[in-house]
Amino acid sequence: MEIIRRMGNMFGARGIPEGMHDRVPKGQYVTPKMPVMNLSYGPRLSADDWRMSITGLVEREIALDWPAFLALVSVDEVVDFHCVTQWSRLNVRWEGVPVSTVIDLASPKPEARYAMIHGSGGYTTNVDLAVLRAPEVLFAHKMDGEPLEPNHGYPVRLVVPSRYGWKSAKWVTGVELMAQDRPGFWETNGYHMRGDPWREERFSHA
Repeated sequence: MEIIRRMGNMFGARGIPEGMHDRVPKGQYVTPKMPVMNLSYGPRLSADDWRMSITGLVEREIALDWPAFLALVSVDEVVDFHCVTQWSRLNVRWEGVPVSTVIDLASPKPEARYAMIHGSGGYTTNVDLAVLRAPEVLFAHKMDGEPLEPNHGYPVRLVVPSRYGWKSAKWVTGVELMAQDRPGFWETNGYHMRGDPWREERFSHA
């Protein structure tokens, strides 16, 4: 917990704007920045070579390239983003394809209840399939009106507003549908399996 406090202090003065307390979970503070929180420097991926696969408990596996992904209907969502290191940024505008749209292309089997999100470089994180189907959950390709920067997940990242930011995987390359939940990278290293900021689900013992 002390490490999280020190990291949170890096990103500006603590505080919650007047009238915004109901939008900021306990233990968070608001920053105007969108800090970069990566294990290492972000990969430089080419949209020409990018692919995203939908595998696992599906009727047919699919793989989208960049033109096929952009051909799907994109939407704009303005949502709040909460990082486990205690900062929150309000009113982030994302543009992307609803995750449910992409998943349904593969026709999930009835027993599929969870998803493992795969990112470039071997990153993984688990998310309940019901959560991924919320309309504001996107495979985003733009943030605040601009294409994603490499360190923010270019060309495509997941955005899950109802979960801490480590669930919003960057550089997404695959979605694996599963019947049983299993931990991804951070979950294996002690982070909570669900990661709900409103319940302060930071660590597995929380």
